[in-house]
Amino acid sequence: MLKILPKIRRPVRCLSAAVAARNEGFAKVMQSDLLAFENFLGKDGVQKDDISNHITDWTGQFKGHGSVVLYPKSTEEVSAILAYCSRNKIAVVPQGGNTGLVGGSIPVHDEVVLSMNKINRQFSFDDTMGILNCDAGFILEELDNKLAKLGYMMPFDLGAKGSCQIGGNVATCAGGIRLIRYGSLHAHLLGLTVVLPDEQGSVLHLGSSIRKDNTSLHTPHLFLGSEGQLGVIASVTMTAVPKPRSVQSAMLGVESFKKCCEVLKLAKSSLSEVLSSFEFLDADIMECLKSNLDLHPVLSKSTPFSILVETSGSNEDHDMEKMSAFLDECLSKNLILDGVLAGSSADAANMWKLRESAPLAVTRDGYVYKHDVSLPLENYYELTNVMKARCGDLAKRVVTYGHLGDGNTHLNITAGKRCEELEELMYPFLYEWVVAHGGSISAEHGIGQLKLPYSNLGKGSEERLLTKKLKNIFDPNGILNPYKMI
Repeated sequence: MLKILPKIRRPVRCLSAAVAARNEGFAKVMQSDLLAFENFLGKDGVQKDDISNHITDWTGQFKGHGSVVLYPKSTEEVSAILAYCSRNKIAVVPQGGNTGLVGGSIPVHDEVVLSMNKINRQFSFDDTMGILNCDAGFILEELDNKLAKLGYMMPFDLGAKGSCQIGGNVATCAGGIRLIRYGSLHAHLLGLTVVLPDEQGSVLHLGSSIRKDNTSLHTPHLFLGSEGQLGVIASVTMTAVPKPRSVQSAMLGVESFKKCCEVLKLAKSSLSEVLSSFEFLDADIMECLKSNLDLHPVLSKSTPFSILVETSGSNEDHDMEKMSAFLDECLSKNLILDGVLAGSSADAANMWKLRESAPLAVTRDGYVYKHDVSLPLENYYELTNVMKARCGDLAKRVVTYGHLGDGNTHLNITAGKRCEELEELMYPFLYEWVVAHGGSISAEHGIGQLKLPYSNLGKGSEERLLTKKLKNIFDPNGILNPYKMI
């Protein structure tokens, strides 16, 4: 039986960047403030013109009206900015690579944008213990490349790895395709340097640079997934993982979602310690890839569902043998209709190009409503079927891809253009349905602006009150990333 959920007020525009009215308690940036910023950062650290890439997200669905972008180069400069803004009640939006999907790093009104792009100098790595310490502005792919030379890699991989920054990854508790193997960032974060938005610009050094330290509350984890609400992450200390010497990839065609789950169960037992990814694509996203990007399936026959399985290990012969045995067992048990094992890195790249291009393919339909939710597997694809029936002909496509191995579905509903009638059908129904079936309205993308009207769903009033109390402790004047999450 479904739980009865309280009705929530739907915003006038689900994807509006101005869901909340401007807080008139915040000051507007004046010329005297710009001079103060220039005093902290120099003139090259203050940009007033041509800032559209900082006040608009990459999807074009969120656009603010920020007045200035600041580029600090050190923790001390971040501290000076936040202290000044707190004393003068100037709202601030911290921004990393600006690759998010919920408008979390975009100013809603006229907030100052604090860009971390230039805080990317400090990098150190202990290649015996596998511990990384670096500035928050490093791009994820850049860190991965540095670690590769030392035989390691980052424990998570994202489609936006060429643009997203490690500070933003921590602030949003980024997930990605390796979570089934290495766990979430909670399993890897050891310490943070954080600047608080108080009137002193307090700099906190939290956690430590050793793997085992049980002498205090695990305070760095308060900022993991905090979406820039509590403080600005200036540097990160975390563990990396050994880079595998052998990576095997296979694409499987499956006739039913039930069998997809059976394949996952078999993969966990048969591939066990080397299983590193288990990705899901339905037939509709495969058709979207073909029609919009001219990317064709690697399987010889069309199947209702495709599964991309990856293993990572240290012995190619051993891993190949395990993968081959797994595929043979899938076939012998009639769990799959078709299967292809990548024979080269180029073959594997073609498989992964299908999965990684899915977010781009749906945008070519005209307008896309992106959803990032997690569900028990028994309800994972049921949501897709429910939304297909509900949206009917108003939707051009209803497609699903995602991280089946951890229950994270990316349901995308497209239309030729933005459609308020379609939105009325989707919201808040979709999020209420997810919570009623034991899921979360945000698996890895966060709350930001997009999901703020629904942020109470699935969370008790006591928990919401606790987060507001924490916000008041760390950000007493409420200047940091307002109108979002909390």
